[in-house]
Amino acid sequence: MYNRILLVLKYLWETTDEEHTVSLADITAYLQGCGIPKPDARTLRKDIDQLIEFGIDIVHHRGVQNRYYVATRHFEAPELKLLIDAVQSSRFITPKKSKALIGKLSAFAGPGQSELLNRELYVDSRYKSGNESIYLAVDSIQTAIEQKKKISFQYFDYAPDKTKLLRHDGRRYSVFPYALIWNNDAYYLIGHHDMRGIVTRFRADRITSLEVMDEPAVDRLADFDVAVFFTKEFSMLGGRDCEVELLCQNDLMGNIIDRFGERVPTEIVDENHFKVTVTVALSNNFYGWVFASAGNIQILSPPEAITEFRQLLSHYE
Repeated sequence: MYNRILLVLKYLWETTDEEHTVSLADITAYLQGCGIPKPDARTLRKDIDQLIEFGIDIVHHRGVQNRYYVATRHFEAPELKLLIDAVQSSRFITPKKSKALIGKLSAFAGPGQSELLNRELYVDSRYKSGNESIYLAVDSIQTAIEQKKKISFQYFDYAPDKTKLLRHDGRRYSVFPYALIWNNDAYYLIGHHDMRGIVTRFRADRITSLEVMDEPAVDRLADFDVAVFFTKEFSMLGGRDCEVELLCQNDLMGNIIDRFGERVPTEIVDENHFKVTVTVALSNNFYGWVFASAGNIQILSPPEAITEFRQLLSHYE
């Protein structure tokens, strides 16, 4: 009986929705095709009632011929499309893994939708990662975070010929992991660097030979905030923290909010400009971002930021 109920659920889940209903005769034919002895109508109705009691949203349309369908699914088609698009566009996920994940996501779709989602499938492998081991690294890091364990790993860069070069001649890093952050299509490990004594970041796809240690991780610093770290470290990578005041053209408000959030303090200056005060890490990335605005963003303070920016500009004169 248990196998029969599971097959009834499988059939209803995979073949029915509001536009695709089935009768008890349809269900019976499917079961017989699966090698299940022909059940009577009363038995099938009881099976369906048990599935409803279990929480499956099965709708029963009464009529000359009773019809059944699954009304509610884990995901609606537009939600699945969003998830599949995210998988398709992610450089972090390999082509092989992309197709596997999309296949799993499509299994949540209603009848006809799964085929449609797969017909639209396009995985651009030109820019996707070929590193399958990244999934194991992410899984191990997440396990260490949950268990509050220290991790040890090697970290690599790329040589001009694209070969992998281990940093510091392969010396192992010892890190207390705090969080995994997704940014610009890459995973980053945020953690306390044991040797340097600071909170820093590592790209997860550059981590190799990772081990979860028995040594427990230290408690996160009381004043450490992942969101603040993300804004300072990822919006303007590297450099020392500094509060800067910027004068911006009005049409850049969207860019400012996208980068620093809606709570960023701003002040209207005139009909064409506004001022914004943000804390960033003074770095080439920050100055490059200002330069890319083509004069639509000006640094008002502090003087040291203005001086450094002018020095960088002098290299292009």
